[in-house]
Amino acid sequence: MQWLGGSARSGVFLTELSGYPPRKAALKLFPVDAADAEARVAGWALARNLAHPHLMRLFDTGHCQIDGTSLLYTVTEYADEVLAGILPERALTADEAKEMVGPVLDALGYLHGKGLVHGHLKPSNILVVDNELKLSTDGLFAAGRIDYASTASSVYDAPELVTGTISPAADLWSLGVTLVESFTQHPPLRRSPTQPELVVPESIPEPLAGIARACLELDPARRCTLAGVQARLAPAQPVAAAPSRPQPVAEMAADTRNAAPARWRGPVLIVVLLVLAALVTVVQMRSHKAQPSAPSASQQPSSPATAPLSEQTVVAAPPQTSVPQASAPRAEAAKDATQKGAVADQVLPKVLPSAMDSIRGTVVVVTGVSVDQEGNVADATLESAGPSKYFAKVALEAAHKWKFKPAQVNGQASASAWTLRFEFRQTGTEVTPAEVAP
Repeated sequence: MQWLGGSARSGVFLTELSGYPPRKAALKLFPVDAADAEARVAGWALARNLAHPHLMRLFDTGHCQIDGTSLLYTVTEYADEVLAGILPERALTADEAKEMVGPVLDALGYLHGKGLVHGHLKPSNILVVDNELKLSTDGLFAAGRIDYASTASSVYDAPELVTGTISPAADLWSLGVTLVESFTQHPPLRRSPTQPELVVPESIPEPLAGIARACLELDPARRCTLAGVQARLAPAQPVAAAPSRPQPVAEMAADTRNAAPARWRGPVLIVVLLVLAALVTVVQMRSHKAQPSAPSASQQPSSPATAPLSEQTVVAAPPQTSVPQASAPRAEAAKDATQKGAVADQVLPKVLPSAMDSIRGTVVVVTGVSVDQEGNVADATLESAGPSKYFAKVALEAAHKWKFKPAQVNGQASASAWTLRFEFRQTGTEVTPAEVAP
């Protein structure tokens, strides 16, 4: 086994589960005489029957003895990454924080629906397993009375826990603390030694700052709910769902026309059909009259002023023959005017062996790069960071070092835009480039 870390109340080791193929797992040991030992055992019994994509799987629990010391243990999925390991290095961006909150809300909603409370929501219990964000499951509680007062001393613990009462509102308090720490890299501070309220810095962007404040209400009855957090995250969701492409806009116009009362639709349709029939008849009559009276080439007057331009065009050159002749040269010219660029030199990310060994499946990171007229990368951004901040970082660093053969527009070198799709596996890294402009 390999030591992964721990605290005064627990220790975590890397182990391996038998099977084909064998898989890594995390073994956590707890002292039997811990103040919350009985509550932990009860929580494990509840967690064994849970199944949710954003909750860690609990493979086994029980008692054991090591060197004469009685211990409790759990065996869970092995996490590729832990939020607590990222924050000491850097804070999350607003987009990353939102990506984190979504799965957390899903998992908490599932637990609360079963009458359970996570009770230990904090960065060390927000993990990534096989590219999925998950919450730990080795410390769950049934909502209600608990023997938890002696351990409720952390800033992540809701104030009401000291009374021995736990409810879903306690998880919302912990979420507020975790949000603040995600941006400031440390838990929130109290307003003063005599004021228990926690301070949410103004530097945290909205709506996340407002969510944190609503979660950190001292009174659990006034605290924000899961539904409230979701509503604050997407307050304009109905507007965002409105189509933005040209075709759906036309469909919306059609829907507006179709919204007329049903009793008017029949008469309107009849009138439209009659108008169309009349127009067709007029066109046919004009065409029938124009052809016999059209002068031959030798009889045409020297001045075209006696005949409308549109009639001269119809007689001299039908549209179906003139349009292809005119459009073909333009299409060919446009084709020749732009030439795509090409990759001149690609640079693969430098990945630590230990990081490669931690991959389960495939980690995908997509970067966008802006290329100048000389083929150098002027800027690179993350379009899809994937589940691992480490792999996103090394992919972005590599993207800045790529070289390209410039695109050509009208014979001149032109700037271009590319996407680079990085796929990290234990066996190696593959990159797929694609030019998106010009």
